[in-house]
Amino acid sequence: MEKVKKYFERIGLELPEQIVPDSALLKQLQFAHCTTVPYENLDILRQIPLSLEPEALYEKVVVQGKGGFCFELNGLFAWLLEQLGYKVTEYAARYLRGESSIPMRRHRVMKVEATDGVWICDVGIGEVCPRYPVQLVEGLEQPQFDECYRLDKDPFLGWVLMDLHHGQWRQFYSFTEEPQLMVDYIAPTFYCEKHPDSPFIHQEMFSMKTAHGRFTLDGHLYKEFVDGQVTAKELTDEEMPAAYRKFGLEY
Repeated sequence: MEKVKKYFERIGLELPEQIVPDSALLKQLQFAHCTTVPYENLDILRQIPLSLEPEALYEKVVVQGKGGFCFELNGLFAWLLEQLGYKVTEYAARYLRGESSIPMRRHRVMKVEATDGVWICDVGIGEVCPRYPVQLVEGLEQPQFDECYRLDKDPFLGWVLMDLHHGQWRQFYSFTEEPQLMVDYIAPTFYCEKHPDSPFIHQEMFSMKTAHGRFTLDGHLYKEFVDGQVTAKELTDEEMPAAYRKFGLEY
């Protein structure tokens, strides 16, 4: 359990003497992960090939203290949960927010079976998203902080995670219950790394959650989201190294 202990230390937690794979621990783990491990695309920008092998992800995130994007972060988090006794099933999802047509499956999510329920877990999104697991129950409204989520069903899309935005429910992402293997994520990861239409290849896309919101870096634009309020600043080249360090990264 030494690797698990170091993973807990990486996300600011102490490994309990007795592990109970319940929803309380799951909630604690997802929140801790989201608020300590950055969502970032630095290796993609620097054309460093990504590996989805658990050993490589552990080295990058836990040992080197870096972050990653959904295929990396959710893959490593799934590994941790399995070590703790949770049953994890991974799915391929369609990211729907902001899309005008149905997009390809290029997101990685997981179903987690705890001792007291079944949950959807996700630590691999840079935008506003659940900081706690979402219970896999159709139509149940689940408030978190100043946000609210629910899961609907669609004949084609399958499960659809919805979020409440300015009083209206909008589609966030969808998935069907077809289990995925690690090898199934290699092609969409390569798309994100290399395809000219990939949103990840042009500029920094960094994000870190907090108890009150998140802070982000998109290119030179730094933003802080605190309790629904947003402050933004266009950074100079000289200010960029300090911004990187806020995400635990070296410029």
